[in-house]
Amino acid sequence: MKKNLLTMLAGTALLCACQPATQSTGSIDIELDEMKGDTLIVGSYLISDLNQNNLKADTVLPGQTTYTYTAETDSCVYKVFVVSAGESGKGIVLALLPGEQIKLTGSLNDWQVTGSPLNATYASIQKACLPYIEKMDSLEEIMTNDIYRNEYLPTWHQMDSLQADYVRQHPDDDLSLFILEEILGKWIDELYPTLTERVKNGPFAPIAQAFEKGFQRRKIFEANKKKIVEGAEAPDFTLNDLQGKPFTLSSLRGKYVVMDFWASWCGACIQEMPDMKKYYKKYKDKMQIVGIACNDKEKDWKAAVGKHEIPWLHVRSTDDSDVSLLYAIQAYPTKIVVDPEGKIAKIFVGEGPALYEYLDKLFH
Repeated sequence: MKKNLLTMLAGTALLCACQPATQSTGSIDIELDEMKGDTLIVGSYLISDLNQNNLKADTVLPGQTTYTYTAETDSCVYKVFVVSAGESGKGIVLALLPGEQIKLTGSLNDWQVTGSPLNATYASIQKACLPYIEKMDSLEEIMTNDIYRNEYLPTWHQMDSLQADYVRQHPDDDLSLFILEEILGKWIDELYPTLTERVKNGPFAPIAQAFEKGFQRRKIFEANKKKIVEGAEAPDFTLNDLQGKPFTLSSLRGKYVVMDFWASWCGACIQEMPDMKKYYKKYKDKMQIVGIACNDKEKDWKAAVGKHEIPWLHVRSTDDSDVSLLYAIQAYPTKIVVDPEGKIAKIFVGEGPALYEYLDKLFH
């Protein structure tokens, strides 16, 4: 579940999050009751690394009385989390600013923070969220579509609303920006504009920069969305293939092309591969398929292509050349058929037989 901090360990462009080195290296001394008989995970990443590409985690084995987390540099802001390695969704999130010497005591249910007023305040907010986390954990054991819609999501919303209330009441508090990065969603649109410029340019400035980038991306997305319609010219692009060689869409002019926007992490995309391979084999003399991996790490993309033995052309959309944004892709998988003249013939969102029925009519 989203609030289970263990999911952070599976985290999917680094902005500058460092400040002039004027203080000692920050650290957190941890003395929690659970350390006596439980295995804990202490993870961290730069506050600027919002995708957690460089997340690091240490295992604290049972029986240790203390554990000290020390920042790698004396000039960067880190997000640090402490969770049980068991099934519980409970955990503690901390912000470690340059030079701070923090002490964390108590338990995962009731902890105290000294050495950081910001984290001491955030502790009370996190502890107020625990009943919601416990309820969501219990609902996961009996989850159905109705339970998810009628109980799980409302509980999640109530928990985020609790945190959003703090942001709403404290627009000039650095913690408010830190919390916004935790709850995300609609709260960014509503509450980010209310924060003061001091907060936006404070220690968590990389979060603000990411939000600003997101707003700009949305504007571009909405503009591109109006252009991606059947009968319109398919925007050309160049991306590297599996061998690192540049591939340009217009190089396939003269034949039908099915652009498959997918990702290695997309279960529906992978589930549909057998049908895709069947139709590729059936019509490969009349069309070409171009798989466009989106929001995917290079190693995961290449591994998925190899594992599932996907035989058609493959490229990967990147931050520098974001073809998913160019084509205003809203869901995965999405398939866009381009005709021999380079115009968009048909758009299919989601899995299902519609694409294959269309191909059968097209080529018979």
